[in-house]
Amino acid sequence: MKYLVPGLTSLLLFVHLLAAAQATKPRAGKPAPKATVQKKTAPAAAPAPAPAGLVVPSWLPAEAPLQPAATILTDVIDTKLDVRFDYKKQYLLGTAILTLRSHFYPQSEVVLDAKGFDIQKIELVGEKKNRSLNYNYNRRKLVIALDQPYPRSTPYQLRIVYVAKPNELPLGGSAAITSDKGLYFVNPLGTEKNKPRQIWTQGETEASSCWFPTIDKPNQRMTQEISLTVEKQFKTLSNGTLTSSRVNADGTRTDTWKLTQPHAPYLATMVVGDFAVVNDSWHGKPVDYYVEPQYAGTARAIFGHTPEMLDFFSKKLGVEYPWEKYAQVAVRDYVSGAMENTTATTHGSTIQATRRELLDANYQTAETVIAHELFHHWFGDYVTCESWSNLPLNESFADYSEYLWAEYKYGADEASLVQEIKLNNYLEEATAKREPLIRYRYVNREDMFDRHSYDKGGRVLHMLRKYVGDDAFFTALNRYLTQNKLSAVEVSKLRTAFEETTGEDLTWFFNQWFMQRGHPELRITHSYANGQVSLHVQQIQDTLFQPVYRLPVSVAVWTNGNQPTEHRITVTKADQTFQLPAGQKPVLVKFDSENQLLAQIDEDRSQDELVFQFYHAKTYQQKSEVMELLQNKTADLAVSSLLRNAMNDKFWQVRRLALDHLRRYRGPEPEGMRKDIQRLATTDRNSRVRAQAIATLATFPDGSYGPIYGAAIADSSALVAAAAIKVLAKKPEPSTRQQVASIDNTPSSPLIVAIADYYALNGGLDQYQWFLRRLPDVADADLYAYFQSFGTLMTHIPPVERDKGLKILEDYARNAPRYEIRLGAYHGLALLLPSMPNLKAVLQNIREKETDDRLKAFYNLM
Repeated sequence: MKYLVPGLTSLLLFVHLLAAAQATKPRAGKPAPKATVQKKTAPAAAPAPAPAGLVVPSWLPAEAPLQPAATILTDVIDTKLDVRFDYKKQYLLGTAILTLRSHFYPQSEVVLDAKGFDIQKIELVGEKKNRSLNYNYNRRKLVIALDQPYPRSTPYQLRIVYVAKPNELPLGGSAAITSDKGLYFVNPLGTEKNKPRQIWTQGETEASSCWFPTIDKPNQRMTQEISLTVEKQFKTLSNGTLTSSRVNADGTRTDTWKLTQPHAPYLATMVVGDFAVVNDSWHGKPVDYYVEPQYAGTARAIFGHTPEMLDFFSKKLGVEYPWEKYAQVAVRDYVSGAMENTTATTHGSTIQATRRELLDANYQTAETVIAHELFHHWFGDYVTCESWSNLPLNESFADYSEYLWAEYKYGADEASLVQEIKLNNYLEEATAKREPLIRYRYVNREDMFDRHSYDKGGRVLHMLRKYVGDDAFFTALNRYLTQNKLSAVEVSKLRTAFEETTGEDLTWFFNQWFMQRGHPELRITHSYANGQVSLHVQQIQDTLFQPVYRLPVSVAVWTNGNQPTEHRITVTKADQTFQLPAGQKPVLVKFDSENQLLAQIDEDRSQDELVFQFYHAKTYQQKSEVMELLQNKTADLAVSSLLRNAMNDKFWQVRRLALDHLRRYRGPEPEGMRKDIQRLATTDRNSRVRAQAIATLATFPDGSYGPIYGAAIADSSALVAAAAIKVLAKKPEPSTRQQVASIDNTPSSPLIVAIADYYALNGGLDQYQWFLRRLPDVADADLYAYFQSFGTLMTHIPPVERDKGLKILEDYARNAPRYEIRLGAYHGLALLLPSMPNLKAVLQNIREKETDDRLKAFYNLM
């Protein structure tokens, strides 16, 4: 996977909204035919032309080309690499020995992916002597003429000597994977203060061929051996186990890593750097954590649940973790959230944390990513999607592992919160685009890395689990993994595993949820008469472009007492009424009482019913829904009482949400309510609740909360301190400047950003040097906000003093590897335009030279 960075969700959505906004003209054409799935899943059809005058929804993507799985002419059986590095030029000097075999038909040539190499020699490896081979090379594809046609029964070996030059490749990437040059040198000459020297690789989707020659498709599978020659002070990491480590005469060291079970080329990895290695184990297998040395003391706190996850997932799936070791490494300047390289997961450096930062950790931070990448070692590494069209076979499962781990480790409320976040992520994206999960048509394979493949896919798996039951669900997953181990598959294999397990033809489920776009939009009403509840369910989605869904779902009817009567119904029509027996008028009728549907639901309930729902909720989501629906009625005594109860709920997120809905509270007993909020701001055990309480207090125009904010600056939690500083940035107290200055050397990046916000509004020339000095300590994920604060501060200082800051912002706006950092720097510069009209030409030049389509779209709207 590429773990989708949560902080990029809004930017990702904005890109999609841009695309939707540009599609304002109705396109001529017919409604898209509804895809049908027989025993072999058929590719989803592209939208066909709609009748004249038909308004096509803005979320319907334009027609895209068919993207079938790559035709396999040759199999890569094994790859042996011997590599060393030129740090000054940022080159890899490599020798590859590839063991190849014709897939079925005899082949007299082989076509390899090799991007931007200098090819120095290509030889056929012989028993006694190697033979040079002729080849053609266009800097992307390497076509090698073999000495004879080779039948599938006869493997052969090629030896290729080459130089990889990743920085000379054209810039590419996506919102999920911000660069695709495959091989990355971090601070190669050691000139950047506070940044280690590192080398790492990132292969997904097809960037491994930027650093070694291969057939760079997910339906290839190879064993592997990589020998890395590095400076002796560096640690190395690659797939498999370390089989040898040899000190060389020139003072370098050569480490050899070997993977004995085959995996796809995009999962190959190597990492070089100055790491502390913290050792753990599980069932006799090494479990190692590679971190920067200053984080050695907290590595086990960050990654320490990994052995328990290995145990939980192995038992749940009935397939023991199938690889020889498991390592995790944190690297600088990573181009995505994390990546499941086989046996050696790479994380971005933000997963590292100090002891103070760990105080703010909750399930949604490090453990989410750790669980996700580990689960990929079954779904993605052990069984791999045969094409990027089938990416949800990797990503949906990894996404759902986050729910499974939360459910097991932290309970139903935490799992329900995961469900809510993921559902909202998908529905947000669905306002701008709706695609089938399995997409045989797309423009760019990177388009597959979206909230559909992740969040929607995970929710579809949850519905499948609820439909077949836990026993059948995990038995089917075991069958899928066992029958397809170490191979590449399409979605029909998953459906077959479930059908063989349950005995039921599940074409209907896979057709509507995997092969067709969209989701149900439901309007639910109910009435009571003659001992029956009439439940009216309408599917109001646009059924020209989306299906009428078959929806097995539970309905809870509460009459009296604390236990409802559960009814299992199946919605099959666009407009349907169900009669449910009830001895008396219900106090609540709750459609989808298990909160398992992936749907937008407009459910008619009175305020009394909603209040009852809160106090009798089965899940966190049901409490959250009530608070959302009643947020504008806080002046009502019953609602304000509900929110006061919510502030004492056992689950931290319920308390935090209640505080959020109490912003600008104007209901009964305002002083009592504010005292409750102050109590949570100072004593709640969860730092996220304390931080929200501070933000909520700041919305009240009256009252003096300066002492609370001041004390919060010294809170053990950086999150709480940052919340207080953000409040005080707009309403500073006399002592605020001194308090902020006393902590402005903090190592916490989020706290640096909060201080930057304070100085941007309240600082001047004295703080200019602070911005320059702290820049190297700001995490990539926080630079977008930091640069805008920096630009704001510079509006408060004389133009003659701005030169260094302007150069920094311009350099980042032009050259930062991540597009959201370039955007933040551009915004920082743009803030100075009113006082520096000469910047107009600079900004225009930045826009003109930008090659990233996402940023071009942003700039066009500015």
